[in-house]
This record gives sequence, C-alpha cells and structure tokens, in this order.
Amino acid sequence: IKLLEGTQGIGVVLGETEKSARSVIEAFRGANVNILVQEFIKEANATDIRCFVIGNKVVASMQRKGAEGDFRSNLHRGGTAEAIKITPEERSTAVRAARVMGLNVAGVDMLRSNHGPVIMEVNSSPGFEGVERVTGVDVADQIITFVEKQIERPIVKTKDKVGV
Repeated sequence: IKLLEGTQGIGVVLGETEKSARSVIEAFRGANVNILVQEFIKEANATDIRCFVIGNKVVASMQRKGAEGDFRSNLHRGGTAEAIKITPEERSTAVRAARVMGLNVAGVDMLRSNHGPVIMEVNSSPGFEGVERVTGVDVADQIITFVEKQIERPIVKTKDKVGV
C-alpha cells in the first residue's frame, strides 16, 4: 500500500494479512490521502530493477536490494545497488512502460516475478545519481544528447553551463 505522493520508499506499507491491509487502507483514507494498492511479489525477495529509459532505449539499469529485514529496495532506506544486465523482455517492458506514460525520460522500476517482469512504478522525474554511480553511465549527458536530437538548434555544452 503506497502513498501516491510518496518518494524514496516513504509511505509504503506491507499489509501482511488482509486484516492489517484493511486497517492501513482505512487509516490512509481517514487521512484523506491518495493511495495505490499493489500485489506483493514475494519471489522478488526485496529486490527490484531500475531501468533508466531515454527515448526508446534503456540506457542504464541497476538491481536494488533492500536492507536486511526490509521489503523495500530503496537506496534511501538502506538498500544496495549494482549494475545488472537485463533480459530482452525486461528491456522491452521498460521502454513500453515509458511510452504508455508518454515519457521520453523515465525511471522504470520493475520486479522479477514468476510470471515475468512486473512494473512497480514509472517515475517521470527519476533521480539518476545511484544508477550513474553503479553503472558508470553518464545519464545526464545522454539526456542532453537526446534533447539535442529533438530540437533544430543544438544545445551548446560547456563545463559550467548549458545554453541554446
């Protein structure tokens, strides 16, 4: 059960039983906040994949593993990350998810389930510090390159600033 306005794993609660899930949902509704209820994918084992999509391409991907005893895999919650090679199915799923949301730049979070990749969320404003650190991919530069190709006049990159 997730707060829609949450970030970095804040406002995400695991309803371990139907009774506890109902209680959490009632509490969130009572606080008049928007929530999302998602299936818990136990076999993911507190591990997810963040794919950074630019245009029609996954430019970087990492696997995040939750801290000991936590079902959330967020780095801000003490999780760890490493570069990962994703499958062709995971790659196409990430790109399709970004397309469906109408995004040219997106962080797509997915889980590996017994029935294939499952999208957890599509971030329209994803942080890329973690994925750059673990993959060595300069995501910021790839975003600028993508934008340059979309406009008539190229963006001039200098050490200190970007201009048109």
